[in-house]
Amino acid sequence: MTVIAVPFHLDEHLPDLELPLPPGRSIAPALPPGATWERMATLYEEVAEAVAADVTAGRVPLVISGDCTTSLGVVAGLQRAGLRPALVWFDAHGDVQTPETSTSGYLGGMPVRQLVGGADRTVAHRLGLADVPEQDVLLVDARDLDPPEEVFLAGSAIRRARVDDIAGIAVGGPVYLHIDVDVIDPRDLPGLLFPTPDGPRLPAVAAAVGHVLAGCEVAAIGLACTWKPGSGADRVLAGLAGELSAAI
Repeated sequence: MTVIAVPFHLDEHLPDLELPLPPGRSIAPALPPGATWERMATLYEEVAEAVAADVTAGRVPLVISGDCTTSLGVVAGLQRAGLRPALVWFDAHGDVQTPETSTSGYLGGMPVRQLVGGADRTVAHRLGLADVPEQDVLLVDARDLDPPEEVFLAGSAIRRARVDDIAGIAVGGPVYLHIDVDVIDPRDLPGLLFPTPDGPRLPAVAAAVGHVLAGCEVAAIGLACTWKPGSGADRVLAGLAGELSAAI
């Protein structure tokens, strides 16, 4: 496994982002001026290149970043290496917003929708990202959905599961395993940017992730460290991150 750090939240460089594992490589280019998605496309081009190189060399990249949009670069890199990955997406949120449905305008709430062919297409077009078929997406938890997300998912082929039910669900083909740490109940993880109560506890999430690692052909892992600086969450998650590293 290769640990790749992308110390950004969207297009904001976070040089002091506390990570649960030491990286073997850090991707932190100077981004050009311009619109946010255009700047992120530049960043994710480097992510895609790094992921494609690792996968082609027979390595499984673990990409650690400050939000979920880095997944666009990871999936593009897997596709460049000749894979057509399914997604297993752990998150307290649906991440299926669009610029038209999002009341906050937060770009980090859109990557799943982008990966299946919707929302802003700037990064997808720049990276040559092919749409992931909706039926190849498994959204795990997603307990905090806005009404437009509920409507979209109700008419979508995206599958949904609770953390406790993941062991009984089959996912075929190579898998991109994505874990937004806010899937964990905030009682177990301090300092989350978007804490969502009544979630699965850390041991349950770790067990579910273990089932995916044991039962699927995991081609890449994304870990979205959506926490505040100085929260200590990196130390809390060091054990889970170590298990991810050791399992591949």
